[in-house]
Amino acid sequence: MKDLSYGNEGRLILKFAIPMLLGNVFQQMYNIVDSVVVGKYIGKGALAAVGTSGPIIFLLVSFIIGITMGFTVVVSQYFGAKQLDNVKKAINTLYVFTFFTSIVVSVGGIMLSSWIFKIIDLDPAIVPDAKLFLSIFLAGLIFLFGYNGTSAILRGLGDSKTPLYFLIGSVGLNIILDLIFVPIFHWGVAGVAIATVISEACAFIAQIVYLNRYHKVVKFSFKDLTFDREIFKKSMRIGLPTGFQQTFVAAGMVALYWIVNKFGIDANAAYSAAGRIDSFASMPAMSFAVALSTFVGQNMGANRPDRVKAGLRATLIMTSFISLIVSLVTVLFGRFLMRMFTNDPVVIAMGGDYLRIIGSFYILFSLMFVINGVLRGAGDTLIPMFISLFSLWLVRIPVAYFLANNPAIGVHGIWWSIPIGWFSGVVLYFGYYRMGYWKKKAVVKYGSGQAKET
Repeated sequence: MKDLSYGNEGRLILKFAIPMLLGNVFQQMYNIVDSVVVGKYIGKGALAAVGTSGPIIFLLVSFIIGITMGFTVVVSQYFGAKQLDNVKKAINTLYVFTFFTSIVVSVGGIMLSSWIFKIIDLDPAIVPDAKLFLSIFLAGLIFLFGYNGTSAILRGLGDSKTPLYFLIGSVGLNIILDLIFVPIFHWGVAGVAIATVISEACAFIAQIVYLNRYHKVVKFSFKDLTFDREIFKKSMRIGLPTGFQQTFVAAGMVALYWIVNKFGIDANAAYSAAGRIDSFASMPAMSFAVALSTFVGQNMGANRPDRVKAGLRATLIMTSFISLIVSLVTVLFGRFLMRMFTNDPVVIAMGGDYLRIIGSFYILFSLMFVINGVLRGAGDTLIPMFISLFSLWLVRIPVAYFLANNPAIGVHGIWWSIPIGWFSGVVLYFGYYRMGYWKKKAVVKYGSGQAKET
């Protein structure tokens, strides 16, 4: 556990972000290996099927992920205020919540999968593989929720290293199983999904065994789990807007796939493969934003809002520098990177164009995520939710639709809609941050210099 309410702001955020960044790199590495194995050993149809399943999985789990973020903010603010009893109550409440919701999402997602694929107009030739992959993945959702929930708790306590160690083990196991189940056993997309579920289950079980033995605060026991209604309400106040935001973002990703699907399997495969690289490139900004959220949460809980501005400035400098480097690599070597996934020249060309266009504007993505990280860490999530919805549903998707339907622009219009949406988000997030309302949203309130539970 690490107290982030004192010490050099930039150094603290950097040291906290690096393990998360490494973890996200490993996470994306195994996503990329999944796609490489599928694309090289099965074909571009299977690559498109697995790629299409990704946004649908995100759509199904995004609401719970958003609410988990609310719990993380509550945990970090209670920890900053040194209210360890409330920290433990929040952790137990999160476990109870994720256990039941994972079952509901798993069953509901499997039942609705055929309908969802029909809605997004997925090519019938790849629906069977997409449905098979999705069903197997969702069957093991409880392990994903358990692992990610525990990792989020640890990050709220200022510990970003422990989740990294278990993630590295999980990724390594997943890659090994991919290479056994697909090229050797010839299980196709089912092998990729089974490998993912097994690796997540092993990571969660190993994580619980380790924490029960060595951690002072985070313990897991079915018989000791309790549900605290008041803490749940506080977490919902922060997590619900974030959950809705995540859900509408995920729905927007599915909507973009609906537009992409109109250009055929080649465009779908290109978008799926290039999206893996795009996700990899966006990891630094996302990792630093999460680190900044924890930093802000702890400092708001410790009644140190003066440190937030310095933390934001340091984070913006670091992420802007990294974004420029990532942009340079992506723009110059986009087509080379696409060759990892497929040998199809049409898919390579489409994906290379995507990376050239998107990669030129990663600094906008970085600015948007980092500013939102401050607001989320302070517990201000309602207005950011509306900003996110505006930039996605009223800017990005309409622009994608109208540009894509222009014969002179075609599929490139979808690619251009993404940085246009980012720009609108940056303007609105920064404007709202400058208003300062986020300073009044902390879970822990102060009076006469003493922390009080709200």
